[in-house]
Amino acid sequence: MDKHHPHLLLQHHQHLHHHQKLSLAKSSRQSCSEWIFRDVPSDISIEVNGGNFALHKFPLVSRSGRIRRIVAEHRDSDISKVELLNLPGGAETFELAAKFCYGINFEITSSNVAQLLCVSDYLEMTEEYSKDNLASRTEEYLDSIVCKSLEMCVQVLKQSENLLPLADELSIVTRCIDAIASKACAEQIASSFSRLEYSSSGRLHMSKQAKGNDGGGGDWWIEDLSVLRIDLYQRVMNAMKCRGVRPESIGASLVSYAERELTKTGHQEHEQAIVETIVALLPVEKLVVPISFLFGLLRRAVMLDASVSCRLDLERRIGSQLDMATLDDLLIPSFRHSGDTLFEIDTVHRILVNFSQQGGDDSEDEESVFECGDDSSPHTPSQSAMFKVAKLVDSYLAEIAPDANLDLPKFLLIAEALPLHARTLHDGLYRAIDLYLKAHQGLSDSDKKKLSKLIDFQKLSQEAGAHAAQNERLPLQSIVQVLYFEQLKLRSSLCTSYSDEETKPKQQQQQSWRINSGALSAAMSPKDNYASLRRENRELKLELARLRMRLNDLEKEHICMKRDMQRSHSRKFMSSFSKKMGKLSFFGGHHGSSRGSSSPSKQSFRTDSKAMERTCASMD
Repeated sequence: MDKHHPHLLLQHHQHLHHHQKLSLAKSSRQSCSEWIFRDVPSDISIEVNGGNFALHKFPLVSRSGRIRRIVAEHRDSDISKVELLNLPGGAETFELAAKFCYGINFEITSSNVAQLLCVSDYLEMTEEYSKDNLASRTEEYLDSIVCKSLEMCVQVLKQSENLLPLADELSIVTRCIDAIASKACAEQIASSFSRLEYSSSGRLHMSKQAKGNDGGGGDWWIEDLSVLRIDLYQRVMNAMKCRGVRPESIGASLVSYAERELTKTGHQEHEQAIVETIVALLPVEKLVVPISFLFGLLRRAVMLDASVSCRLDLERRIGSQLDMATLDDLLIPSFRHSGDTLFEIDTVHRILVNFSQQGGDDSEDEESVFECGDDSSPHTPSQSAMFKVAKLVDSYLAEIAPDANLDLPKFLLIAEALPLHARTLHDGLYRAIDLYLKAHQGLSDSDKKKLSKLIDFQKLSQEAGAHAAQNERLPLQSIVQVLYFEQLKLRSSLCTSYSDEETKPKQQQQQSWRINSGALSAAMSPKDNYASLRRENRELKLELARLRMRLNDLEKEHICMKRDMQRSHSRKFMSSFSKKMGKLSFFGGHHGSSRGSSSPSKQSFRTDSKAMERTCASMD
């Protein structure tokens, strides 16, 4: 062989172009390769994955221990054909190994080094059979070239996906993963040092611009890792965590990978594996990924029927930062049978429970997903977060209320999930309950009472209270209660404007009478109780109208007094002030000098009161 210096040529079965000195011939019918020497005939045929290579024994056995052993075992029969089964990398990789045996130069790159390492192990092309053999040459390239570059390591990992488990046994995967984690960590450390600056006192600190950059520098590798298969990507992320790569960078990489993989059309099992793996890789720190991303994972987990542990983990993470969520986030579609609710009710309830109880069992975990705000105790969310979530829940209830399949227990489950102090205003809750009553008109009186008990009518705004007072969908007792509290609010407003001590006993008497009448009505028969409630309703409406008109009169008097104060500072003003104060009567009673008063305002009040009585009577 050394005497003739033979050249390797390729015979084509079809008209194909030559791209290299040695290449694999392919046709539509078969894939094979024939090596024909001008002066030395072939004495062995190697078959690899359907491709046939006409070669010579001597250059092969001088480099490959496996082929040497095969030839030696069949020395008596003078073997002329060998089939290499399950050769890593296939025919193309064997072609490169054959080139090496024949001394033909080719380039080792990050695209073929993993295949060459595996085929050198398969063919046993080690130093035992030849100096500077293929195994040692590729090992040197991997360690000295590939492992110095993060991008090349990623390329080698990508090539190794089809070479497992052999690539793992040869430590190709492990070396590349360790190199990637080390390079990423080093990049972040270098980036952090570059953003340090000295303060006026001579101390080092991070620049303000650097603090505002969540992703930080040295995170250019995030997109590169997105090309990896999920099993290798998981190993890279775990290695990065161990090396101390920032949680924000880990989170950004997870978001990038999920957006790339979950937008593809794939099999359900593959998507489920991706979701469960990404959830398992999420850092324990809060706010390293957007809450909208967590909700997106949860939707996928529900749709793909992911493991219970995966869903519960997401629900805990979301619960720890629920005050940052929106209504669209909470509206998770239900993918169960047709008779179920439109949205996931039980999932949202568990999230609310996690929000209310966050920090209970894991408060000792440093900066965990259950970490609470600075203005709260270690076991409860902050008051501001509680108010935000209460508004969110009321909006959610209003959105799901029209669902015909939403039964009362599930509605109550969500409405009662937050503690009583969470809502300072009950307008949103009242609106949601009203929508539920409108959509479920077949509810019994007892069910309507259960819903009404959720509302604190003292926490309704003026507009909501006015609506509730005329809402026929509410139980009659609730309407009476609304009117009663509305009356108290007006009286309180009057007493605040003009503190008249003589009205206090009467006010207490009125309150006592209302409460007692309510207690008596409970002991009556249903028919008498209903009549009594309607009578109280009519009287409260009348009293409410009187108080409103009287309040208007007082406001007018107040305006007149302010005008008099601006015009005069003399004793005449004080005299006029005394006379006007003598005319005031908060609840229309008889007080001394006002007994025979015939002021236009009182006449107008009496006339309007009679009209109001007729109006109330006609309404009943």
